[in-house]
Amino acid sequence: MAPSSKIFLPSRSLGYVSNHLPLRVRYIKARKEHLIVTCVGKSFHTYGITHFGLLSVSGLHSKDITCMTTDAFHVYTASGNTIYAWRRGTELKHTYRGHEHPIVLMLAFGVHLISIDESSHLKVWDIKGESLFLELTFDRNVFPVSVLMHPSTYLNKILLGSAKGTMQLWNLNQAKLIYSFEGWDAGISCIEQAPALDVVGVGLVNGRIIIHNLKFDETIMEFQQDWGMVTSLSFRSDGHPIMASGGISGHIVFWDLEARRVSSQLPSAHDGAVSGMVCLPNEPLMLTSSPDNTLKLWIFDMTDGGARLLRIREGHSASPNHIRFHGANGSNILSAASDSSLRIFNTRSEQFNKSLGKASYNRKSSKKRKRGIEDPLKMPPIVKFTSETTREKEWDNIAALHLGLPMVTSWSYDKKKMGDLKLLPERFHKKNLKNMWDVEATCLCLTQCGNFVIVGYNTGHVDRFNIQSGIWRGTYGDPKAHESSIRGVATDGLNQVTITGGSDGLLKFWRFKTKKDELLSQLNVEESVSFLRSHSENAMLAVGLDDFTISVVDIDTQRVVRKFAGHTGQLTDATFSPDSRWLITSSMDCSIRTWNIPSGLLVDQFATEAAPISIDMSPTGETLATAHVDYLGIFLWSNKTLFQKIALKALSPEEEPPLIEFPEIQTEYKEECLDVPETDDTEFISPDQISKDLITLSGLASSRWQNLLNIDLVKQRNKPKAPPKVPKAAPFFLPTVSTLSTFEFDLKNALPTEEGESKMLFPQDFTNFSAFGRKLDATRGSNDFSECMAHLKTLGPSMVDFEIKSLAPEGGGSVDLMLQFMKMIAEVLKSNRDFELAEAYMSVLLKSHGSFIAQTEVLGNFLLELKNRHMAAWVPLQEDLMYTICVLKHWTNV
Repeated sequence: MAPSSKIFLPSRSLGYVSNHLPLRVRYIKARKEHLIVTCVGKSFHTYGITHFGLLSVSGLHSKDITCMTTDAFHVYTASGNTIYAWRRGTELKHTYRGHEHPIVLMLAFGVHLISIDESSHLKVWDIKGESLFLELTFDRNVFPVSVLMHPSTYLNKILLGSAKGTMQLWNLNQAKLIYSFEGWDAGISCIEQAPALDVVGVGLVNGRIIIHNLKFDETIMEFQQDWGMVTSLSFRSDGHPIMASGGISGHIVFWDLEARRVSSQLPSAHDGAVSGMVCLPNEPLMLTSSPDNTLKLWIFDMTDGGARLLRIREGHSASPNHIRFHGANGSNILSAASDSSLRIFNTRSEQFNKSLGKASYNRKSSKKRKRGIEDPLKMPPIVKFTSETTREKEWDNIAALHLGLPMVTSWSYDKKKMGDLKLLPERFHKKNLKNMWDVEATCLCLTQCGNFVIVGYNTGHVDRFNIQSGIWRGTYGDPKAHESSIRGVATDGLNQVTITGGSDGLLKFWRFKTKKDELLSQLNVEESVSFLRSHSENAMLAVGLDDFTISVVDIDTQRVVRKFAGHTGQLTDATFSPDSRWLITSSMDCSIRTWNIPSGLLVDQFATEAAPISIDMSPTGETLATAHVDYLGIFLWSNKTLFQKIALKALSPEEEPPLIEFPEIQTEYKEECLDVPETDDTEFISPDQISKDLITLSGLASSRWQNLLNIDLVKQRNKPKAPPKVPKAAPFFLPTVSTLSTFEFDLKNALPTEEGESKMLFPQDFTNFSAFGRKLDATRGSNDFSECMAHLKTLGPSMVDFEIKSLAPEGGGSVDLMLQFMKMIAEVLKSNRDFELAEAYMSVLLKSHGSFIAQTEVLGNFLLELKNRHMAAWVPLQEDLMYTICVLKHWTNV
């Protein structure tokens, strides 16, 4: 059975666009559009070039994709030693197995597919038949294959480049080496076909670019790229003799092949190496991809012939530091990463992903700076931020603090940009500090009204600012709120109380708007506070501590109400579920745990490959979002309790949490067809009686026993308008069975007649007990009334009333039968089960036969014992109920 979480199901990931594998472009005639294929790890994405919209996401491979190629019909991916062919981006059509080492190069070659693995072993596959057509093996010490291409018009021929700088031209149809090129004493990193026949562009690892004629084995021209290894080459085919080259530094250079010089440049076109570059045929467009998680479309429409950015698809180029859901619908996630950017990711559509830009000391100056030039005004990355939807259309509604800086920046979610405010108290201005770098903002909180932001510093100060104007509005403490670093700040929903937590292990409660020395109270949590997380709709506050435990504090009573221990690493984040029943925590021990607050127990846990750095639960409770160390994306986990019944049991915090793979896509592809794993999570069934000392109700609908107390009124309301018709011939002297429709005679005890004698039936016993009466009469020796109670539970109120009234002798019963019924009630009261039924049945019995019981000695004597059983069960319950009512009445009148 595969390990899993009881609550959370891996859903999908957000924020992935491309990685180090170069992009591939396919032209689809039916769509009249180019499609772009990019790799994102274990799957690949397909985008349409018209709107840059995400069209499809492939199935999940067992391992990371090592190389890709395409043709007019398929997308070919290699994962480990296996090759997969996909149609329409999602349908797996072919699988090719046979390599002994991971595959690093592939080329679609007509009806064949060429693949080369790490050992320079080349295989040629028949695409439709999935059979092997040809095998070639190259010596890694002599000719380690590093690049593969097919020169245009060269029938059945491929060109191989090696890491030693040499090239070879092979005829695959004859499996024959045609020609060997001496090379240039440097490893070949890329080869690209030029618009001219017989001419190719060769990129070397030392930065040289060779334009070489294959037919005559002559170098036509040579260029030197100053930024290291050439990672990609591409030629324009729209009538302009331009060659584009990309390097590991992210720069792109355009070379004029006629003038043999640099035409223009795109410095820092990507933050990482330009891994993929394709100039679209006969169009002034160029596509580039990079490991910085971006896909860009450039258009050549500048006056100097250079390119400008036309469209972009991007995610974080560094792992996220802090993520939070924004808004009440739970479809937008704010994410801040180590690349100093703040982004919005939409959980429903990739089209709605937005970038709020990168943090800058002077946003206007940075905006005027040309794209691609390193910005010296870029601020350190955002490590924490806070946001509110209130007043977001009127002024900035996001406040962020940066690594190592004392100032807090403002951002606007509505305008999708960084604000102009830099919040910094006067005491921390340069003129008032000897060393500004000794002060750092460590935590912040935005009030729910959207007007104030509260900032804590490592110096122990806590300040309040108006986020609309940026004006300083006050401080807490005189002169400091704590004598140590502030680790967390929070406010209640009505802006009445401000809570601060420090590394001194103290939680302090301040009046929100008063004098700076007005401290309401303080709470010693005995360990340094790591962070504070509050719930927006109640008074609960989660306090993470440095001893890896987390406490839940009631802000109103200012007391610790729950404490959870179990993590074995530093706590990184915590979030409440919308209904406040769960507290979900993450830790550097790579685990995510769910604690049930009412019971104080651990109900779910799972572990991931990398430590979760930030988590948040959506306001709708549908999704848990997590960000992890060294991962560029945001992972979504679905809440299974919303769409299926889940039985949650208490878990031991000492248990090892199951390791779960990160969610990649919505559907998963596996090499074998696997059934859905069976789980041992059987539904928890509560016992009929938790304890014999507790009064237990029957669980029947209240109408089944409450109507017994007013059965006469119910019968009066249900009385038919017309009187019942008298049957023409009533039955005589024969026992009957009570039914809802017609009369049925009870003939099972009739004596058989001998042949020739009278045909009249003579019953053995002339007593006319009902079905319940016979069951009750059968308990005289055993006093086991379970079957009798089970029978009464199946009857309606009217039938129960009839059965109880039939117990008396005048109703067809007997004194012994009434005594057995009273014993049954006493036994039920003694067992503390079916309490409300026993009380209702006893009430009907006394109401119907009270006088007869008082006049009958044996029944009257047992009535005293029945009274004692009743008082023993009812008096403690009555005292508890009255105490609870008095307490509630007291607090409602306060």
